[in-house]
This record gives sequence, structure tokens and C-alpha cells, in this order.
Amino acid sequence: MNAIEIKNLSKNFGPKQALQGLNMTVPQGAIYGFIGENGSGKSTTEKIICGLILPTGGEVKLFGKDYKDPDIRAKIGVLIEQPGCFPNYSVWNNMMLQAANLGIKNAEEEVRKVLKIVHMEGSASNKYKNCSLGMKQRIGIAFALLGNPNLLILDEPINGLDADGMRIMREVLTDVTKNCNCTVVISSHILGELEKIATHYGIVRGGKMIAEMTTEELNASCPTYVALKTKDLENTKTLLNHKYSRVEIDENEYIRIYDSIQAEEVVEFLYKEHKIAVIEIKTNKISLEEYYIDLMKEGK
Repeated sequence: MNAIEIKNLSKNFGPKQALQGLNMTVPQGAIYGFIGENGSGKSTTEKIICGLILPTGGEVKLFGKDYKDPDIRAKIGVLIEQPGCFPNYSVWNNMMLQAANLGIKNAEEEVRKVLKIVHMEGSASNKYKNCSLGMKQRIGIAFALLGNPNLLILDEPINGLDADGMRIMREVLTDVTKNCNCTVVISSHILGELEKIATHYGIVRGGKMIAEMTTEELNASCPTYVALKTKDLENTKTLLNHKYSRVEIDENEYIRIYDSIQAEEVVEFLYKEHKIAVIEIKTNKISLEEYYIDLMKEGK
């Protein structure tokens, strides 16, 4: 069973069509990276899933049932924008108020549990206004985890975090899926970080889903390449074009060879046969960010 199944979803805001027949499938247990440009429809889709706005048309199912089913709604945890916290209250008191709002039994035990999951158990007495951005993002996830949800919808939870904050957030989200029987949908513009944790991806453009794939499928679409520099890039590229099937010069003025070859083979070919010295050479792989940018260019 899939955690989310969306078919032909549309949403109009007056004359503006924010979603145009969007389809989306999120397997249970996935960390689903939801990617797209500003205005592509990510937040609109997430808000429809969460019941914050109504669609114009289409079908949304969560765990095989209509998304408006009350029992299904109780399985969703949400962090869109910021948690509604009182700035002068402690983290603990804010969490207890949210637990009361949700009617959670054994509230103290539940709050301790979720604060531990998000690595905030040592900061429960801090006033919310004195917490760092990374701490506030984790408090928001703790809010979303109250009540043991099976689905988390997180809108840009890693934006603005420093390196340590992003590391902690990666650990939290990985632990949630492994230990809490939870599926996570996370939107972010920081694709390098998303690539470290996501198991599935959905890429939207102009209110439509243009690609869905697993991490394995993404890796198959992102080949490894040899990148090198010489003093005469154009002449070197011409020579390499005669020997290899795909040779390009990138924006950093590296010559890229996408054939399945070893770096040593290229160095030997250029120097022994053409007396061209390689200044720098490395083996690399196309990243999620590069793949995404190329996909956006193709659409335009």
C-alpha cells in the first residue's frame, strides 16, 4: 500500500491554475524529496494533502482511503512554515499545550519521547524565543510527531540551517522513518542535503509532476564522468571527441568525458599520442542538483 496516491489533482486560485492534473505516488516508509521551483505547486499540493485548502479537482488517497477520512487525518503530522509557539513559553510548555490541543493521553510521556527523537530533550526548559533556527525547526518536527503519525508533511525544514543543524535534521528524519513507522514528504531547495536522505523523488514544474523516481533510478540517470583540464581546452576536446562518444566543456571549464573509462587511460592517450599534458583530472558523478537543473532546462 502507498502512503499517498494523487491522481489528476488540480487547484485554481481565481484565474491562476496552480496545479494542472498532478499525479503523485509515495510508498509507505519512504523519505520522498518533493522538488520544484518557487511557484511550481509544491506547497499547494502539501496543503491539500493536509486538508488546509480544498482542491478544484482530482483524487487524493492516504493509505488507501480518501484523505478527508477522520481516521486518516489523525495519522498526519504537519510542519508548514513555522510551528505556532508562544515565544515566552518554554519548549516544554509549548509542547504540553500542543499535546492538550490534540487530546493526547499520557502527555508528559509523549512529549519526552518526541523531544528525545528530535534531540531536544536537553533544551526543554529553554524559552522558544531563545532557541536557534535549527532548534525551532526540530521543535516544529516534534510538534508534528505528537500523536504518533504515520505520515509527516514537512515544508522546507532544512532551509537556513548551518552544517551541524542539517546533520542533526538528517539524523532525525532517518530515525523517524526507521523507528517510528513513518513516511516523510519533505520539500527543499537544498538538493545536496536532500540527496543524502531521500529514498524517492518527485519533481514538479508548472503544477505538473514531470518525474518520479527512486534513488536507484536517479543514480542510473546520473552517470559518472572523468573531468580534466589542459592548457588548450578546445583542441583537447576536439581530439577527445574522435575517441569518445560524449565529451563536453562545463561551466567551470572542465572537459567532461561520460564514457565508461579510467582517468589514467585519458592521461595516457593525450600525452603519449598528442603530447598534451593534463593539468588536473578527477572522477565525479552528476548530482541531483545538476540532474534537476538539466530537467528544468529541457522543459524551457
